[in-house]
Amino acid sequence: MDAELFPRSRTEIAPGAVHVPDWLDMDRQRRLLEACREWARPPAGLRTVRTPGGGAMTARQVCLGLHWYPYGYARTVVDGDGAPVKPFPDWLDELGRRAVEDALGAREAAAAYDIALINFYDGDARMGMHRDSDEKSDAPVVSLSLGDTCVFRFGNTETRARPYTDVELRSGDLFVFGGAARRAYHGVPRVHAGSGPPGLGLTGRLNVTLRVGGFDDG
Repeated sequence: MDAELFPRSRTEIAPGAVHVPDWLDMDRQRRLLEACREWARPPAGLRTVRTPGGGAMTARQVCLGLHWYPYGYARTVVDGDGAPVKPFPDWLDELGRRAVEDALGAREAAAAYDIALINFYDGDARMGMHRDSDEKSDAPVVSLSLGDTCVFRFGNTETRARPYTDVELRSGDLFVFGGAARRAYHGVPRVHAGSGPPGLGLTGRLNVTLRVGGFDDG
């Protein structure tokens, strides 16, 4: 919003979990959005993720570096068109490292970000409570929001139920969780359709999530 009654500020939601509002300015949001649009094109483009039980996630997804599928990683889109996953660019690694430094005050020099999961939400999409637990690395997860505002539910490491905290994530916001919060359950119970900044040119919400896989090359 242009005129906040109470300006938003950096907030520690839980030990190791930090929300940094407006981390990406509008120019950087536009550049990241343009990159997402290129990554979403086939081959290995935006797809609907299907669960082993036959259900489908309402948020659609494209991956970089390694392809995530329930519940593992591959170098090709094994549950889609079979194409090789798109490469993870060096500038995203630098963006992830800078995000961790700004949010947690520590630069993870030994942890090279090498996986991106990019989820697209329309107004009806949701994401159930889950943990990011398919990686071998415990490096912090970096989450960047573009477009519509969402309710981001950040919980605990033991259960999908309470206690949890609901955080409003707007376009340009950064959320980082590592340390004791790295394996916490989290989800998106609501997206506020039409709430994104008009100047961005995005209908819906994009969430760019950066991770360190920790897998051996061999």
